[in-house]
Amino acid sequence: MHIRGSFLFSTLCIIPVLVSNIAITVNGDPTGPCDIFGSGGTPCVAAHSLTRRLYGNFTGALYQVRRTSDNTTKDIMVLPNGYADGPSQDSFCTDNTCIVQIIYDQSPNLNHLGIAPPAERYKNYTGVNATKYPITMNGNKVYGAHFEGGMGYRNNTAQNVPKGNNPEVIYMVTSGLYYNDKCCHDYGNAETDSRDHGPGTMECVYFGNLEFDRRKGNGTGPWIMADLESGLYPSNSSFNPNNIPMPYDFVTGMVKGNSIDNFVLKAGDATSPAPLLKMYDGPRPSGSSGNYYPMRKQGAIALGSGGDGSAGSVGLFFEGVMTAGFSTDDVDVAVQNNIAQAGYGK
Repeated sequence: MHIRGSFLFSTLCIIPVLVSNIAITVNGDPTGPCDIFGSGGTPCVAAHSLTRRLYGNFTGALYQVRRTSDNTTKDIMVLPNGYADGPSQDSFCTDNTCIVQIIYDQSPNLNHLGIAPPAERYKNYTGVNATKYPITMNGNKVYGAHFEGGMGYRNNTAQNVPKGNNPEVIYMVTSGLYYNDKCCHDYGNAETDSRDHGPGTMECVYFGNLEFDRRKGNGTGPWIMADLESGLYPSNSSFNPNNIPMPYDFVTGMVKGNSIDNFVLKAGDATSPAPLLKMYDGPRPSGSSGNYYPMRKQGAIALGSGGDGSAGSVGLFFEGVMTAGFSTDDVDVAVQNNIAQAGYGK
């Protein structure tokens, strides 16, 4: 397990981002990653964040905390500048332990994430400590979700999440300074009954250095991989030398599942506007673990656990989205640029 650092968040950039022939402005009329995905024809079906709004016009609550001393709850709203109202959480949680009870979905689907129900592998999930991991974003104190094992969130009745072999894109912002080799620090599409239904029944972004059945990236990790159920994959083979470690303070990890026999892994420094590195772009796995084409996705949403409820997740979560449809590389570039402009770590 690796831990380091405290972080700062800089000002939003004032230049426009170009998505093919669509100009996306990120100043004045603020724009989030879901606006960019939507302009590219791949709308968000879920958008979760403890740190900022992911749509330019979002004005609601980002998450809910529960004070353990009296079980009173409080919604943490987004401020007019787009960041979470961390100071209101501090006032509410003074001299108390607070748990993140709900992470609200900013999309119209309202696919909110509550503390995970009992699952095949684990029965007693708890929420993360709401005050465990403070960061600063452009002078605004906010918090990340700090998973320490036995913690997870899930929505097994999510709406309009891609199912079967339908295409989707999933990304999350996490950290390369805090991770482990247990199953599974995931965010994405999972089974609707929290049980393992075999290869191809989930599609999630995974982050860590777990070598599942000796499948791994280059070096010792941590790596972005695809959790496709019954296996973590750095590519469609057991070893992918192009899947390099992501040791950055903040990491963007992306899994893209196409409707053809194809999936894509991308990753990079979440503070850099440079395009994400393409770790893999090719056919889905097949072999001893089973075949992953066509996919049999079920459309639940999981955060901080495996599809079967494996509860070893150690890691951080700041934001993440899921889309319907397979985005172009130009859209991915613009989304990463938006994440970098948000200023994680500066």
